[in-house]
Amino acid sequence: MFILSKLFWIAAQPLSLAFFAIILGLVASVLNRRRTGLVLSLAAALILFVTLFTSAGTVALQALEARFPKPEADPAAVSCMIVLGGAFDTEVTTSRRSIDLNQGADRFVEALRLAWKYPDARIFVSGGDGSLSGAYEGDAAVSRRFFASFGIEEGRLIGETSSRTTFENVANSRQLLAAAGLHRCLLITSAFHMPRSMGLFRKAEIEVIPWPVDYRTGGEVGLRLDLTQPSINAQQTSTAVREWIGLLAYYLTGRTSALLPGP
Repeated sequence: MFILSKLFWIAAQPLSLAFFAIILGLVASVLNRRRTGLVLSLAAALILFVTLFTSAGTVALQALEARFPKPEADPAAVSCMIVLGGAFDTEVTTSRRSIDLNQGADRFVEALRLAWKYPDARIFVSGGDGSLSGAYEGDAAVSRRFFASFGIEEGRLIGETSSRTTFENVANSRQLLAAAGLHRCLLITSAFHMPRSMGLFRKAEIEVIPWPVDYRTGGEVGLRLDLTQPSINAQQTSTAVREWIGLLAYYLTGRTSALLPGP
């Protein structure tokens, strides 16, 4: 299932869809199926236009980010926090033996802030190597070096190193959390990723407190033309499409109880 999901996403992301539509359109034209070729070419142009030159992706991400608002103040006490992986560039980190963060870095920046503020809190990191090759060091392993470099005691850390997907994050963490006696932990992940994550934790009957970070939108963007940043628009759209597909897939397969989990 993991490999199938990876291969599906390679083909299903917006720019890939546009590419395949162009190729199929050319093939159709060569085979004298000009009308089919024209339809496919127009579909590719529409996908590219929406992806590159509108705020559609940002609007779609915004809806996810608004689902679980972050509390205005820190809690009075924190006994534990769960940090979902996805914040390290695992390929670069592994090949260079370094600690290289990606766009999801806020997950660990926030965990570090809370670790300093609540010195007795345990830190549970869930994340293995999510690549197809399986050749890289996962987030849970890298995070030990990350936290150690900022003076966080290793005894406070618990790592779940085998998960490759959000579903596996939750499934593989359940017994480890119970064995460590950790309950009602803060759940730290990207705001757009929080609905799917909360749906999985609820289905697994693990009580957590959502603590969203890594916002990718300003929160008040409307649907409009945006000709100034096509590469960023493409990234926003790709992230949004992937997350919405994940929500739908998990709901249809019974892994979550709601299509769009909320508070």
